[in-house]
Amino acid sequence: MGLKTPKLNESELLELLRRQDRKAFNYLYDNYSDALYGVILKVVRIEETAQDLLQEIFVKIWKNIAQYDSSKGRLFTWMLNIARNTSIDYLRVNRLEIQDIDTAVYTVEQGQSIYEEINNNELKEVVSQLKPEQQTLIEMVYWGGYTHEEAAQRLDMPLGTVKTRVRSALRDLRKFFGA
Repeated sequence: MGLKTPKLNESELLELLRRQDRKAFNYLYDNYSDALYGVILKVVRIEETAQDLLQEIFVKIWKNIAQYDSSKGRLFTWMLNIARNTSIDYLRVNRLEIQDIDTAVYTVEQGQSIYEEINNNELKEVVSQLKPEQQTLIEMVYWGGYTHEEAAQRLDMPLGTVKTRVRSALRDLRKFFGA
């Protein structure tokens, strides 16, 4: 039997990461890469591209860990935003079409373990407790790669309503996570 890395809580992990501890970074990668990969793949839809972006995203996380502010949310949420934004930026720079949410969900469900990982991170369960209109917007904006404007157009609702519902959903998610 190999040695098992002890489970770190978020504050311990952050302290080690800020000291540029390589073992902590390996721990971070081992525990979060599958979930982030699934989100990236939902946005870009190309496995090779998603793998390349995952590496780029972890380099960004490593280089920018000092910028993470725990008062603004959990580490996973911060990393998820980096993954999402990097993936969307990739699509925009390469002028690729942003995939609709139904197709993205189907694609990931067919070959990825993201749902088990998200379930392990309590994210899927918590998002499912939101109001249906909040769930849809969170899925579109954070996992589907839609901007607020694109979500508003797709759902045929005012941009202000989309922004308000997303803010409300994020506030509710913070309550679920005790932040």
